[in-house]
Amino acid sequence: MNRPVRDPVGLEVRWDRLTAATDEAASTMLRTAYSTIIRESNDYTVVLMDRAGRTMAESRAGIPAFAALMSSLTALVLERFPADEWQDGDSVITNDPWIATGHLPDIAMISPVFHRGRLVAFAGTVAHSPDIGGTPSLSATELLSEGLLIPPLRLSRAGRVERGVKDLLLANVRLADQVWGDLEAQAAAHAVCRRRAQEFLTDFSEPDFEAFADQVHAVTDAAMRAGVRDLPDGVHRAALDADGVEGHPTHIECAVTVRGEEVEIDYTGSSPQVPFATNSTLNYTRAYSMYPLKILLDPSTRTNWGSYRAIRVTAPEGTIVNPTFPAPVVARHLTGHLLSCAVYRALAPVLPDRVIADSGGAPALRVRFAGVDDSGRPFSLMLFANAGMGASKESDGLSTTAFPTNSGGGGIEALEAASPLHFLRKELRAGSGGRGRRRGGLGQDIEVRNPTRRPVQMVLLGDRERHPALGLAGGEPGATAQVVLDSGERVPLKSVSQLAPGSSVVISFPGGGGFGRPEEREPELQIADEIAGYTVPAGRRNPRTARTAAGSTHEEAGR
Repeated sequence: MNRPVRDPVGLEVRWDRLTAATDEAASTMLRTAYSTIIRESNDYTVVLMDRAGRTMAESRAGIPAFAALMSSLTALVLERFPADEWQDGDSVITNDPWIATGHLPDIAMISPVFHRGRLVAFAGTVAHSPDIGGTPSLSATELLSEGLLIPPLRLSRAGRVERGVKDLLLANVRLADQVWGDLEAQAAAHAVCRRRAQEFLTDFSEPDFEAFADQVHAVTDAAMRAGVRDLPDGVHRAALDADGVEGHPTHIECAVTVRGEEVEIDYTGSSPQVPFATNSTLNYTRAYSMYPLKILLDPSTRTNWGSYRAIRVTAPEGTIVNPTFPAPVVARHLTGHLLSCAVYRALAPVLPDRVIADSGGAPALRVRFAGVDDSGRPFSLMLFANAGMGASKESDGLSTTAFPTNSGGGGIEALEAASPLHFLRKELRAGSGGRGRRRGGLGQDIEVRNPTRRPVQMVLLGDRERHPALGLAGGEPGATAQVVLDSGERVPLKSVSQLAPGSSVVISFPGGGGFGRPEEREPELQIADEIAGYTVPAGRRNPRTARTAAGSTHEEAGR
């Protein structure tokens, strides 16, 4: 039973201090990481958990949906390594997609916090590794082709690195220095969490976190249940379609059932799992269903384990949102990110003032460049850039803003410093936001050139090539995504291709859907859009098209 909150001001002061500790730990990881994926694109999370592995405080940057997974992840780790077996200085890592965050590149790390000889908490991080081995192809039909699978293993024991685990890991990746450097950055973040947690207990004269954890979990649970009670009881349904993989389009069926102060999100009727990388494991499906609901119903309360106790997410086994092992999952975000659109469309009739139209970045378009520079050094760069968000009843959608993830695009200077590539252009994509009383956010055009004497591999992980972000309440869809070489060849968004020496490619990110009928938009806002270059004349509203050249070198997923 949760204890009543007797001193809300004092609780807020302590909670803010512990959250600040996770923020400090996140800053430590950002400043010590080797790869731009962490340093520039914020593809990570940092949390502090109680002795049972329930999150108490989460860093305010990074990926919120990753933080939503940490409690269930740690519970499974504790089944393998019971609490009474941990020692000070231990750490356990895993990237198992059915335990951690849904695909192999994300490595989770858990380590204990001891205070006066007792285990009192756990620190947890997840970070997207720059390389996890495997063959970078979307044609993989099983998980083991996508890279090295790490079951929960001790990376360190009593402060000493397990040499065999390290050797095995680094023997299976191409960018060993970056991979190990990022793991050390995660360990540095854990050291900050451990130190600040111990100081917290000392300063507040507490023996452990049990009372504090009960209090903050009670606060977040009550806040979320209050938000659910605002919804009318009943079943609210929506369905949506996405490109999927050639011959296997993605279909999502979503039923949001509200009963009093609890809610269930069920995906019965969604597509069966596919022999391609777009499958979303159930833990990832849960995270990207719960987090969008949290910010819709309770946007102001900090998030922790208690925030999700009122939410249940289910999906039939063997579907694209709950695949069975060993389904390929490296592009699981192409399905998981869609779920926010399905949930919001289901709730649009009962919460028209809060939901947003579909976002162009749901799902996000990712581009991986890899090759060897002219001095013979290998490089790998993941381009994280953002599309336009959907509009709401009151506001235009935000342009080039990530949603439902929280990843950043990173500075062009940092991306160029980490690779030989040249970024020739990065600008808003005029006319890409869906028209409406409130306009969808704009996507962007990014032009990248290969200045080296060797071809550069380009792996595209995207959707919305044929299915744009839809509008709501009469709003129009945003522009679709496309990738076009300087030869005029259009490259499929799920493919592996070569960017020839001296050639360039333009990556056009989609726009968000509009909200409300376009003819209801105020004239002064229409004029402001035209002056700012956000819109294009009516005769030019369709996205640019490009011919497909003969002799294409791309490898389409599924071929």
